[in-house]
Parts: sequence; C-alpha cells; structure tokens
Amino acid sequence: MAVKKYPHRWAIALAGIVMQTCLGTVYAWSVFTRPLAASHGWALPDITLTFTIAIVVLSFSTAWGGYILDTKGARLVATMGGAFFGLGLLIAGYGDQIGSLKVIYLGYGVIGGLGAGFGYITPIATLVKWFPDKRGLMTGLAVLGFGLGSGLMAVIAPGMIVSLGISKTFYIFGLVFFVAVAAAARFMIAPPADYVPAGWVDPAGRPAAGMTLGEALRSKYFYLLWAMLFINITAGLAVISQASPMAQSFMTDSVTDKAKLAGALMLLFSIFNCAGRPFWASISDKIGRRTVFFILFGSQAAALYALSVTTSLIIFIILICYIYACLGGGFATMPAYAADTFGTKFVGRIYGWLVTASGAAAITGPTLYAQMYQSFGNYSQALLITAVIFTAALIIPVLATPSKTKAA
Repeated sequence: MAVKKYPHRWAIALAGIVMQTCLGTVYAWSVFTRPLAASHGWALPDITLTFTIAIVVLSFSTAWGGYILDTKGARLVATMGGAFFGLGLLIAGYGDQIGSLKVIYLGYGVIGGLGAGFGYITPIATLVKWFPDKRGLMTGLAVLGFGLGSGLMAVIAPGMIVSLGISKTFYIFGLVFFVAVAAAARFMIAPPADYVPAGWVDPAGRPAAGMTLGEALRSKYFYLLWAMLFINITAGLAVISQASPMAQSFMTDSVTDKAKLAGALMLLFSIFNCAGRPFWASISDKIGRRTVFFILFGSQAAALYALSVTTSLIIFIILICYIYACLGGGFATMPAYAADTFGTKFVGRIYGWLVTASGAAAITGPTLYAQMYQSFGNYSQALLITAVIFTAALIIPVLATPSKTKAA
C-alpha cells in the first residue's frame, strides 16, 4: 500500500497566505465605487450595496464552506473558493460592460462573496491542524494575508482602471485570482489524524478527539466565543465605517484638503489592522487566548472613552491605529481560540458558524454609529456607549475557558 505524501507544513502556510491575499481584495471594493458612479451615473449608496452583499454572503458562506471542508476535504473547498471568486469578478466586469448594477450585485456580491467565504475558512481550518504548536501565529499570518490583499488592490487597481477601464480590470483580476487560488488549493490538505510536530508535546494535554458541530452548538462556550467576536468586530467596524469623517472633524481649517489627508490616514490605519493580526495572535500562544481578549476589551474601552473626550488630531490618530490593530487581533486570535476550545477535527464547520458574528457585526456596528451621529451631531455618545459595552464584556473572556475534556 502506497504511503500518502504530504506537503511540508510551511509550504501549506505559504499557500494559505497566497490564498488569503487574493481573496482579501474583496475588501477593496471602494476603489471601484467612484469610477462606476462616473461611468454610469449610479448613486454611491447603490454601488456601495455591492460591498454589503459581498461581506454578508462571505460571513455566512464560511459555515457552509466549513461543513464541506470537514466532509469532502480542504482542497475541494479551496478550489471552489477560487473558482467562485474569479467567476464573480468576471461577471462584475460583464455587469460594468453592459451597464447593469444588478449583474454586479450577483457577480461581486453573491458569487464573489461566496468564493471569498469558502476560501477564507480553508487555510484557517487547515493550519490549526498542521501547527498545534503555533496556532495563534499561523492563524494570524493567514488573516494577515486577507488584510494585505485589500491594501495591494487599493494600490494596483486605480491605475489599471484609468488605463484599461473598469471591465477589463475586473476580467484580469478574475483570471489571475482564479489561477493563483487554484494553484494554492493544491497544498490545502489536512495532516494525518495522529499528526504532531516532531518533538512537540501539547502542554495543555488535550486529547485527539474534538466536539462535533452539534456538541459545540449545545455548549455555552460557542455562544460566549460568538459574543466575544461579535462585540470586538462590531466596535471595530463601527469606527472603521466612520473613520474618514471622524478624522476630518478633528482637522483644523488650516488643512486645505481634508479628504486627501483622511485618505492617507486610512492607509495608515489599515497597516495597523494588518500588523495587529499576527501580533495579538502570536502573543496568545504565550499568554493564552482568554487573556488576550481580556486585554483587547479592557484597553479598547479605555481608548474609546479617550476618543470621546479628546480634541487632538494626534491623539485621535494614535487611538484609531490601536483600535484597528485590536480589530485585526480579535479576528486572528479567535480561530486558535475555537480550536483550543472545540478541537480541530470539525473546526472548519464550527469556526464557520462562529464567523457569522462578523456578518451580524457588519450590519450592527456601522448602523449604530450612523444613527447616533444623526441624533446627536457628533460621535461622542456612540463612542461612550461602545466603551461601556466593552467594559461590561470583560466578564465574557473570564467565563469562556472550558475544561480540557474536549479540546484538541
């Protein structure tokens, strides 16, 4: 009987980062909004709805992708993710070509979001199995790629849109991402059931078994982790959704082009969001996932309160950079937290359901801040409310530490 050959685990990690970088470009939708508005005369809110559809579909398709991953294998789900994402961009290009926003909704929003969700869950669920000794670090690097992709798209796409047009830009990226993700998918394979890194002994003494999805859903820990992720993302996305106008409100009249300066600050904030992912996740390998979330909640409560009372642009920039880093850190630490809590055997479908918290947060956070600003004419009240929520939420990490009987 032939012995099954496996790729080196670091090659799998590199392939996972490539996948996430390609799929993370879904977050760079804003580079297309104004060109589409200028080309077709569509209203910006209608164009922006494409992004909302994509993120909601992405968030909820991770659960479906995780189920297929656990039953049919990571390679299939990764390949499907690349195919759907590439096809979604091609359809979006066709939508621009024929002047149909509904076709763009279908392509970029529904099909592209589905592909991004399938692709997002695959490296995370695979790497936590190959790197039980470095779970936090590896999930941090994987989701770093997801953040990196949006930054690269924001740099590359505007020039392509000017020189080639919107539809051709979509066509090129659709083909490139399909090929790149399909190639990386060849490395997405789970390790043998009894795999442990050479010379490594799990200090937590976790057994090889793990919870099924049904067992996880019947456990209070699933809902505690879901709540932690929801709260962290809700606050982060709420601030992100209003970061540019908030930044401009802190600028004096001596700043001649506030929008341009705000745009430069958005890039700086994105860098901190990316850097926070491996930073916090790798720290969680040393001090524990619960401790990291306790720090994230407590420190963000203080940062949000300080934001509500400061009038200094410099202090504003420092605090927003930190909140962006915490948003990325929560995203990156939670996959390892889930693997520690529920085991790795069915982590794909379990974490897929946990990621639905991001879909709920994408709707709740920005809406809260927009409504509060409309009611009070400033962001102070909204910032104070989220600071109070974070303070109250400090109890959740304390409760979200199960016994070692089911983790793997």
